[in-house]
Amino acid sequence: MMLANVCIAKSPEIAPSYAWKMLPPLGLHEPATIDTLLYNYYIQAVPNDVSLAWATTGNLGAQGMNMIYFDRPAMSDFFFHDALAHWLPEKGNHKYYNTRVPMTLLSYNFGGGRENAQDRLTGVFSGNVNKRLEIGANLDYLYSKGSYNYQADKNLSWGLSSSYMGDRYELQMFFNHYNLLNKENGGITDDLYITDPEQLQGGSASISPKTIPTRLSAAHNRIRGKELYINQRYKVGYWHITPPNDSIPGDTVEHKEYIPVSSFIWTLNYNAGRHMFKNTSAEEASEFWENSYLSRNGSTDITTYWSLKNTLGISLLEGFHKYAKFGLAAYLTHEIRRYNQAVDSIPLGDGRPAGLTPYPFDAKLAPKVTENLMWVGGQLTKQRGSLLRYEATGRFGIIGPVAGDLLIDGNVSTRFRLLGDSVNIAAYGRFSNEEAPYLMKQFVSNHFIWKNDFGKTRRLKLGGSLNLGRTMTFINAGVENIQNLIYFGENCMPMQNGGSIQVVSASLSQNFKVGILHWNNKLNFQTSSNDAVLPLPKFSLYSNLYILFKVAKVLDVQFGIDCDYYSKYYAPGYQPATTTFYNQREVKCGNYPFMNAYANMKLSKTRFYVMFTHVNQGLTGNNYFSMPHYPMNPRRFQLGVSVDFAN
Repeated sequence: MMLANVCIAKSPEIAPSYAWKMLPPLGLHEPATIDTLLYNYYIQAVPNDVSLAWATTGNLGAQGMNMIYFDRPAMSDFFFHDALAHWLPEKGNHKYYNTRVPMTLLSYNFGGGRENAQDRLTGVFSGNVNKRLEIGANLDYLYSKGSYNYQADKNLSWGLSSSYMGDRYELQMFFNHYNLLNKENGGITDDLYITDPEQLQGGSASISPKTIPTRLSAAHNRIRGKELYINQRYKVGYWHITPPNDSIPGDTVEHKEYIPVSSFIWTLNYNAGRHMFKNTSAEEASEFWENSYLSRNGSTDITTYWSLKNTLGISLLEGFHKYAKFGLAAYLTHEIRRYNQAVDSIPLGDGRPAGLTPYPFDAKLAPKVTENLMWVGGQLTKQRGSLLRYEATGRFGIIGPVAGDLLIDGNVSTRFRLLGDSVNIAAYGRFSNEEAPYLMKQFVSNHFIWKNDFGKTRRLKLGGSLNLGRTMTFINAGVENIQNLIYFGENCMPMQNGGSIQVVSASLSQNFKVGILHWNNKLNFQTSSNDAVLPLPKFSLYSNLYILFKVAKVLDVQFGIDCDYYSKYYAPGYQPATTTFYNQREVKCGNYPFMNAYANMKLSKTRFYVMFTHVNQGLTGNNYFSMPHYPMNPRRFQLGVSVDFAN
C-alpha cells in the first residue's frame, strides 16, 4: 500500500491535535487530516464528485463505480459491498484522533424540496481521558428521496473507537455498524425524456423528473453489516535514563525514556454482512429479467457472510539504535469465512413447476460453505528520516483456496530541496497472483445462478509520482498488466478474460494562484488495451475556479464554480438484483460537463455553504447520463453547515 504524503492538521481551534489512519495487517500509522478545512467543504453533497469519473445510478448514497482505474478498489469477498463501498465505514478510512480537549465535528447538509429532499447528518467525537487513552464515536445518517422515482435511499452507519498509546502497550480498535436501504428503479424507460422531451411530449420541452416512468417500482436492496477491529502491540525494550543537566541551576531530576526494541502484535478483524434483494412486482420482473429460477411472483434473495481473521506478528522496531535504519516484521494470518445463500428447495428436472427457468446445472449448488485460509507474510518499513522512506509488505497463501496466492506491495519516497523548492519523488509497485472470491465462483439467487472455475488473477503495477511544492504541481504515472481479469459481461454474469490487459495512466494536479484568484485542476489520462473487457474514459478533468478572501478579517469566503468532465465511452450498465456493474456496447456516456456554483464560508469554528448543483443544465446540452438510463440529478439548491465543538 502506498503511503500518502498527508500533512497533519494543526488548526488553531483544536491544536495541538493530530489524526492518523491504521494500516493493516500490523497496525502501522499513516498521518491523516482533521476535517476542519474551508476548501471544497460543499463537495461531499454532490454524488458525481466522488471521483473524476463516477458511474452511478444518480442519487447521493446510491451505488457507484470509480472509472479511474488506478483509484478503483479491488473486488471484495462479499461483492455486494463494492457498489456502496464509498458510503461504508471500513478500516481503510477510519481515523483516530489525539486531542488535548474534547472534539466534536458535527455537519448537516440538505437540499431539494418535499419530493426530492436530500439530508445528511454526520458527526465525529473524540476525547482523551489522558495523553495516552482516547475514545471516539462516529455517526453518518443520509436520507435522500432522489430526483427521480423509486431511487430513494436511507443509509445509517455508526461506530465506536478507542486507542491507547503507552510506552509498552498500544491499542487501536473500532466497531462499526451500517444499514443501507436503496430503492431500485432499473433506470428510466426512455432516455429521450432527458435528451429530447419534446419528441415524447408533442412539442412540450418541460418535464418534471418525478413524472418520468422507470422500469422498476417495487424493488429494493438492503445491505447490513458490522466490523470489529482490534490491533494490540506489546513493546519490549529498555529505559534510557538521562542524568540531571548540570548547566541548568536546580535541575536534579533524572529523565527516563522507554526505547522499544521489538514488539509482539495481535490483530483481530471480524466482519459480517447481509444482503437482501426484494422485488414484489411479478409483471415488472418478467420484463426486466430473462430468468427466474426460484419464483415467478417476485424475489426475496438473501445472502450472508461473516469472516473472522486473526493475525500474529513479531517485529524489530525502527530507530531503537542508530544502526537500526528500518523496521522488520513477520506475521501469520488465519481466516475463517462462512457464506449462506438462497436455498433452492424446488425439485430438478420434470418436477420443477411450469414457468420457472430450468436449473442450469445437473446438481444444486451448496447453500452453505465454510472456508479456512492461512497466509504467512513479512513487512519491511522505514517511516522516519527526511531523505528516504519506504515500505514493503508481502504475503503468501499456504492453506485453503488461497494456497499459492502471492501479494507483494511496496513504495519508496524521498524528499529534498531544489532551487529553493520542496521536491518529493515516490515510486510504487504491486504484484499479486490471487484466487477469485468465492461468490464469483458459485452464487444462487432468483434471477442469477452461476458456477465458474476461474483461475487466479495476476496483476503487476508499477508507477511513480513527482510533487513540486512551490509550483503546486503533482504528477503521477503508472502502468498495470492484468491477466485473467474477472468482470461482468453483457449478460450480467461474471466472466474471466483469458489474456492480458494493459492499463496506462497519467494524472496531473496543477494549481494556480494570482492574488485572491485560484484555479485548481486535476487531469487524468488512461487507456485500456482491451476496451471491450475493461472500458474506461480516456480523459477526465476536474477544474475549480474560485476567489478566496476575508470579510471584516473574520469571515473566510471561497466563492467559485467547478466542473467535472470525462470523455465519451461505453459506460457500464447496472444490475439491481446483484448490485453489480456490467459491460455493454450499446450506449456511450460522457462528453458532458457537470458544473456547480458555490460559496463556502468559515466563521471561527463554523463552516457553511450555499450551492447550485448542475448549474449548467440545459446550457451545455441535455445528455447528462453517467450510466445508460440513469440520468444525473437536475439543477438544485443545497446548503450545509459544519461546527467544530472543540471545548
